[in-house]
Amino acid sequence: MAAPERREFVPDDDTPTFVISVAAQLAGLHAQTLRQYDRLGLVVPQRSGGGGRRYSARDVAQLREVQRLSQEEGVSLSGIRRILELEDHVSALEARLAEALSEVEQLRPQARYGQRVFAAGRRGDVVAMPPGQRPSAVRSTSQALVVWRPDTTR
Repeated sequence: MAAPERREFVPDDDTPTFVISVAAQLAGLHAQTLRQYDRLGLVVPQRSGGGGRRYSARDVAQLREVQRLSQEEGVSLSGIRRILELEDHVSALEARLAEALSEVEQLRPQARYGQRVFAAGRRGDVVAMPPGQRPSAVRSTSQALVVWRPDTTR
């Protein structure tokens, strides 16, 4: 029996990779500052099985942004929290908009289908026609004569 195929693990920006001391060093902050940001809900890392904080690359970038807003822009921590909440909300809305636009594109052919008009074709069959058009007139070459007599037995 062949050995199962091993897949290589490739971390992404959301993979909890860094312990607090490494994340603090990468962000240029003190570990205690990271703990405070966690308590305030500004940057909330994932937790390991033992309860230790594990920061992702995205978390480290967010720590840097919190520090920049605080130090360079003079924004209070509560103001930073609100900014981060609004950024998350905008991201969620952008994702929903992308989903809705994708759904619209998938449904567009069906919408065009609903705009068609149906008419009787040359041979009496039902044919789809673009709106505003009629089937071309049938030019019969038949010489047949049909006589209609109302039923007088009623």
